[in-house]
Amino acid sequence: MDLAGHYDFDLAIIGGGSAGYAAARTAAGANLKTIVIEGGDEVGGLCILRGCMPTKALLYAAEVMHLVNRAETWGLSVKKAGFDFSKVMARKDALIQDFADYRRQQLESGKFEFLRAHARFLDPHTVELKPVAFKNGQPTHPQPLQGGELRQPQTGAVPLLGGVRGGSVLTARHFIIATGSNVAPPPLPQLCRVPYLTSDTALKLASLPKSLIVLGGGAVAVEFAQFFARFGVRVTVIQRSPHLLHECDTDAASVIENVFHREGMEVFTGTKLTDAHDDGALKTVSFLHDARPVSVAAEEIFYALGRAPNTASLDLAKAGVATESGRIIANDLMQTSAPHIYTAGDCTGPHEIVHIAVQQGEIAAHNIAHPDAPRRLDQRLLVTLFFTDPQVAAVGFTEKEARARNVPYLAASHPFNDHGKSLIMEAKDGFVKLLADPMSGEILGGACVGPLGGELIHEIVATMAKRMTVHELAAMPHYHPTLAEIWTYPAEELAEKIRPL
Repeated sequence: MDLAGHYDFDLAIIGGGSAGYAAARTAAGANLKTIVIEGGDEVGGLCILRGCMPTKALLYAAEVMHLVNRAETWGLSVKKAGFDFSKVMARKDALIQDFADYRRQQLESGKFEFLRAHARFLDPHTVELKPVAFKNGQPTHPQPLQGGELRQPQTGAVPLLGGVRGGSVLTARHFIIATGSNVAPPPLPQLCRVPYLTSDTALKLASLPKSLIVLGGGAVAVEFAQFFARFGVRVTVIQRSPHLLHECDTDAASVIENVFHREGMEVFTGTKLTDAHDDGALKTVSFLHDARPVSVAAEEIFYALGRAPNTASLDLAKAGVATESGRIIANDLMQTSAPHIYTAGDCTGPHEIVHIAVQQGEIAAHNIAHPDAPRRLDQRLLVTLFFTDPQVAAVGFTEKEARARNVPYLAASHPFNDHGKSLIMEAKDGFVKLLADPMSGEILGGACVGPLGGELIHEIVATMAKRMTVHELAAMPHYHPTLAEIWTYPAEELAEKIRPL
């Protein structure tokens, strides 16, 4: 069935990152006439270009060096590991180029149309387009539209589709907005006058600073802090909340804070920024800590106080799409306040996590193609993961969240410093924890702070997806000695306390 009618496309997807590509793949599979419009300087999306993949490549290099420098722990004699920072960054760049090239091939596969252009709404079914212009292979600022027609820059531009009316506008019966996010503006006005690094610019460093102030305590902050510290940078972390990783339980955060202190980092929590200035040689941040004024100076400041939805240029009001502080408001069908417009990924949130963005994109496209058989995101299986060492991973309820929602639960944990395989690995920091329904024993949540925590948490994702109980997990065979068998200890403890229904 051709849904387009007098529209150019059944579906136009604005944004070609992880959420946009997942939506396009799903829509094309449902035989919708689909176009992806990508206005970024690069193709690939945040995860590939400036998020998951490049940061994890750097973190793994830091972890390998850290292990080599601890070789004596296992009775090994190894010369102290050094590094060539340019080679570390070059390997990261090569990996990311491969990932980005593959994503570009997927977008240009011919299963749907792909267009490099900036889009903004003129009305609920129409977007105005400006081409992404290039000079010597690099994007330049696009020329403005004049009189409804596109001016092609003299440097050349990716041509717009010939079938688009006038070459300057595009209409679609449905839209999915998946424009991602940008680094949020600083909360302190003085920071606007002090140059600082972000997760975007830090990935392009040619050399390491001798000292660094990290502002923030979330995923970006703690991962970059440990990376820099393990490569010899003197790091100070300043966090507003009472502990790092504020969305986690305090027991998880305390493990990371202790490790950071042990590795030579200075950590301030429960702070309020008051000033920042640059004297040319060093940059200084002032803040209140325990009601006392404190100032810290370093060569560089790393700003990691969050990201903001990338929606300002879309003129969403003309499309009837409601927002809150720039974030697109959507229901559990991924439908916005304009019923024919859906959204996915960081521009809607509330979780800036790539696998959630992919699911949202797939759900949005499915619901457009199959409105009589709608799908919803299963919020029970939300996974969070911080690639520190040890890794911090969780799925489902934390104790903090369960208490806030008045969800009854029982919890049990087991430490890695009392577990065979982790002792062999000298990976003694952290623990695993399970939350269970006190009546049925159904697993409500799990947390793993420890070696390969991001891998281990998926055992609990699987059990929760099948609504298993702690009794079933405790009875499930686990090979010995493995890291995974540690889950059986809190499961057994809870199973003894909860009588099956």
